[in-house]
Amino acid sequence: MPTILLVLSVFLAAGWAVAAATPAYEVAPVPEGGSLTGSVKFGGTSPRLDTIPVKKNQEVCGQSVPNEALVLGPDKGVRGSVILIEGVPKGKKAEGEMVLDNARCLFAPRVSAVMASAPAKVRNSDPVLHNAHGILDGKTIFNSALSTKGRVVDITAKLKQPGVVKVLCDAHTHMSGWIVVHDSPYFAVTDEKGMFKIDGIPPGKYRVTVWHEGFAPKGVDKDGRPVYQESRLTREVTLPRGESVAVDFELK
Repeated sequence: MPTILLVLSVFLAAGWAVAAATPAYEVAPVPEGGSLTGSVKFGGTSPRLDTIPVKKNQEVCGQSVPNEALVLGPDKGVRGSVILIEGVPKGKKAEGEMVLDNARCLFAPRVSAVMASAPAKVRNSDPVLHNAHGILDGKTIFNSALSTKGRVVDITAKLKQPGVVKVLCDAHTHMSGWIVVHDSPYFAVTDEKGMFKIDGIPPGKYRVTVWHEGFAPKGVDKDGRPVYQESRLTREVTLPRGESVAVDFELK
């Protein structure tokens, strides 16, 4: 199993470029598909991220919530990094449904990923009013009221354009999350150990992009939420027919 070791450094993100003339993804058989596996780990001394105060519904949400911008597991594995294989014109069918929950006054999971126009919903599991406000490139693409516990809203039609969607709850200014929308089903979000796997990949040479919301402070938004410098790196990887390639990333 060939292994590629990359060092991912924080740098100024210039935006998520999406080519206007990108052809539509096509579902097709993938004989002898390969797989991409690996991990994202944190190198060096991890920064201290202060808890975030809760200003509303403290009887349900508590006095404060943990800052989940950088969550490290065993061996400093980084949870919530998104791995994207770019430039795959056709291949496997997208499976499953993305559900972004409002649970314990946090977005759960904090970082989600979905293929453009694949099934996606937001849900409220709390006994208080929430709203899920999705923002892409500075523009609101959905703003779903979740007035009661158990309410579910379908946002599939709102996630047609690839990119990084910031999700806020306007009712609770401590809440924030992310949805990364990709142009194919070839993506993964790292688990609590910082591990990932993407399978059923047609053989070929691809760009692999790693995105993380960041941990280097940039200030606060208009509601006082901490804002961090996003991290992003793109690298070319060759996937042989029917084989597995391991790629380990280090965030620092």
